[in-house]
Amino acid sequence: MKLWDKGYTINNVVDRFTVGKDRELDLKLAKYDVLGNRAHAQMLAHIGLLSETELKDIEAGLEALLLTIEAGDFVIEEQFEDVHSKVEYELVKRIGEAGKKIHTARSRNDQVLVDLHLFAKAELAELKGLTKQLFDTLIGLSRQYKDNLLPGYTHMQVAMPSSFGLWFGAYAESLIDDVIFLNAAFKVADQNPLGSAAGYGSSFPINRQKTTDLLGFETMKFNVVAAQMSRGKLEKSMAFAMASLGGTLSKFASDVCLYINQNFGFISFPKELTTGSSIMPHKKNPDVFELIRAKCNKIQNLPNEIILLTNNLTSGYHRDFQLLKESLMDALDTLKDCLEVCDFMLQHIQVNPDIMDKPIYDHLYTVESVNKMVLAGQTFRDAYKELGQQIEAGNYVPEKEIRHSHEGSIGNLCLEEIVKKMQVQL
Repeated sequence: MKLWDKGYTINNVVDRFTVGKDRELDLKLAKYDVLGNRAHAQMLAHIGLLSETELKDIEAGLEALLLTIEAGDFVIEEQFEDVHSKVEYELVKRIGEAGKKIHTARSRNDQVLVDLHLFAKAELAELKGLTKQLFDTLIGLSRQYKDNLLPGYTHMQVAMPSSFGLWFGAYAESLIDDVIFLNAAFKVADQNPLGSAAGYGSSFPINRQKTTDLLGFETMKFNVVAAQMSRGKLEKSMAFAMASLGGTLSKFASDVCLYINQNFGFISFPKELTTGSSIMPHKKNPDVFELIRAKCNKIQNLPNEIILLTNNLTSGYHRDFQLLKESLMDALDTLKDCLEVCDFMLQHIQVNPDIMDKPIYDHLYTVESVNKMVLAGQTFRDAYKELGQQIEAGNYVPEKEIRHSHEGSIGNLCLEEIVKKMQVQL
């Protein structure tokens, strides 16, 4: 069944090529298609295009269909082109002629758009929830390890003393930036496109505010052409937010892979959370974080992929948009998995408390030595030069009081302020 069926059968080669993976991917949209149908039916009844009896029948049929979807028993067989045709078929089968009226004043274009906008809102909310969960774990670790020293690096060279509290807290605060992007994408998604039909409106006296309220959108996309132009822009907005979050996870994963290396030995994980080698019996590899890094780097390419698919398309609908679903949905599943497994791994991270005992970290304290000389009366430039000469000659050894001054907390963690900052975005 096809919503555009006019009585002839399309060639199987064309059918397979144009349908693609829609039957599989559209299962993710089924719930939202039913919700969109229900709101549309209620609006049609409100303007007199459906009787109260017809509306009750449609609502009952859709409710039964929704239960089937939520139970995981909903399938889209090969005779159906997509979720929209399957839902309408099931509705007609269950309630009869009233089901045939459901597509009045609507196109498949705005039907899929409203499905995608509702889907996007739900997925972005889930991403925010998972991000907040990881944020809370990082804040907890920052508090727990605020006094544990960690060498800071610039240019991959030993630089200045830091702490695990700063490291964990830095990634927690960085996640707030990602939530800001997620919120921006949510604002784009939170506009009702239903009623734009094929992008040029409907001659029926529809009430778009009614469906906007029923579906819980903040506002509608008022211009019907602009509503159709949101296809591609919606996905692009989500992609940029996901790429930002993926970038944070990728950088953190790369830190973990470096810090767990035996040459650093800053952190470790229980052996049960690592993998081994088929030839080297000593290996305990951080495969989880290597895969997080790779998967999130791939996600960071998503905006570019969507731009290339949509960049030179004119206004109005194009079948090119169909390919956006697979890229976006796969990336969403991947990003959620990465957030969940990263949070799980951090529940079991082990911090090395004795990192600074190694002589290679003596140079971490040179800035403090310069500062002490300045406080004693030297100019910064003279103190810097004098200490630099000591280092070049191999004579620099940090004084005990300078070492001991770093045994407490390094820097201002401002954890409560960071938590408040996140709460504003939630």
